[in-house]
Amino acid sequence: MDHDHHATAWQRISAAMDDGLTLTTACRACADDLDADFAGITLVAAGELRLAAAATDERARLAEDAQLVTGEGPCTDAYTHRVPVEATDLHHETERWPAYAPIAAEHGARSVLALPLAIGTLPIGALDLYRRGPVPFTPDQKDRAGAYARILALLVLDAHPHLLTTPSRPIQRGPQGYPPTVHMAAGVLAAKYDLTPDDALARLRAHSFRHSQPLLRTAQHVLDHHQLDEDPPRRT
Repeated sequence: MDHDHHATAWQRISAAMDDGLTLTTACRACADDLDADFAGITLVAAGELRLAAAATDERARLAEDAQLVTGEGPCTDAYTHRVPVEATDLHHETERWPAYAPIAAEHGARSVLALPLAIGTLPIGALDLYRRGPVPFTPDQKDRAGAYARILALLVLDAHPHLLTTPSRPIQRGPQGYPPTVHMAAGVLAAKYDLTPDDALARLRAHSFRHSQPLLRTAQHVLDHHQLDEDPPRRT
């Protein structure tokens, strides 16, 4: 049965090659086959650096970014514990993910299934499948999702071969890791306003959360203008 799911997944992904095989097209083929409304892939390198590697549309990008901003969510749990993580109704998950659940729901995600991505024993991230309604994935769909996750892990490695050579560190839970742009922006704020790196990152995240703005967009604004929309007070 696993072999059949794997073969079917490869066939559907191969069919997407007409538009050029990318992580996003493969991710979209997976979402379409499993009746997910949108989907995304987030990578975690060395247990720290996080990168949104694929998103089927703007809703998926915002839902994935919400995990960066809040430092919690199904991707983090699936990666950390190396098991699938499911939430049938995010409206009822505020205790498990108090910051992430309402933001993801605001962006149109009601249910989510997250599957860890791994190369052998090396965890590299997670695949997140979202639905707009509180509709659980069936056991057969979960099995098929597992087949897609194995294939997508190989495609991720092809697109990001450095994941195999990145020094291994203990798995971190929470918002310790961000894309390089975020760290660069935090450095700009830290230098300009005499903040610690942690305080600068906290201000970036708080600003994104408060304005419902993607974290990467906030970081790029700082790099372009060398400040947030409002100047934070200096550390005393």
